[in-house]
Amino acid sequence: MKPLIDIHDLSTGYDGHTVLEDVNLSIYADDFIGIIGPNGGGKTTLVRAILKTIPYEGTVTYAPDLIEDGHLSVGYLPQQHQFDRAFPISVREVILSGLQARKGLWGRYRTRDTLHAYALMQQTGISDLADRPIGELSGGQMQRALLCRALITEPKVLILDEPTNFVDNRFEKELYQILQQLNERMAIVMVSHDLGTITSVVKSIVCVNRHVHRHNSNVITSEQLDNYNCPIQLISHGDVPHTVLKRHP
Repeated sequence: MKPLIDIHDLSTGYDGHTVLEDVNLSIYADDFIGIIGPNGGGKTTLVRAILKTIPYEGTVTYAPDLIEDGHLSVGYLPQQHQFDRAFPISVREVILSGLQARKGLWGRYRTRDTLHAYALMQQTGISDLADRPIGELSGGQMQRALLCRALITEPKVLILDEPTNFVDNRFEKELYQILQQLNERMAIVMVSHDLGTITSVVKSIVCVNRHVHRHNSNVITSEQLDNYNCPIQLISHGDVPHTVLKRHP
């Protein structure tokens, strides 16, 4: 099987400081990858390099079938959203705006686009908020709307950067169930600080701390984390594993 995204010898950083060095990583169609690592270790930087939104040395290659009509078939849910909550736009319009790159500024949405948006809202539990202005949404509701926006183009790869920020525990469980269903038809790459929770849903773990190490299992030990130079301490509270992320020096 050929990878959808292939990264070779990638290095990048900011202001003369190297954040990632000699990264090699392949992402396949059936992958569900959990990206973990210490704060400042380069997790979000890796995502930005995959999306080619920052300069880097090395190569990031996309498979031909990942390009549709000149557009990259990748959905992205960033860690922090950039929407101006004072802007008069509804939840439905936010979701449909994910199609704008393909339709152009003045492109019109088709009936099936609107029906797809409603189906996504139904799946994420916000169908009753379709006409609600985004300024009235809670953080969790906004996160759900932005997930729908990332999915509206039916991407082959979905990238999520800390998707459970601002959501309650109930939706966090629902989100992981939704992602497992989505993984039947798309690759998923998810950045998370909570190794103890994501191991129940991901298929493999990528440790990021300047260098990148892929662990082809969702089960990982403290000794293996040490071998990957990934300073995350596993702590067990009863039967529920938790993690503590140590700050990168």
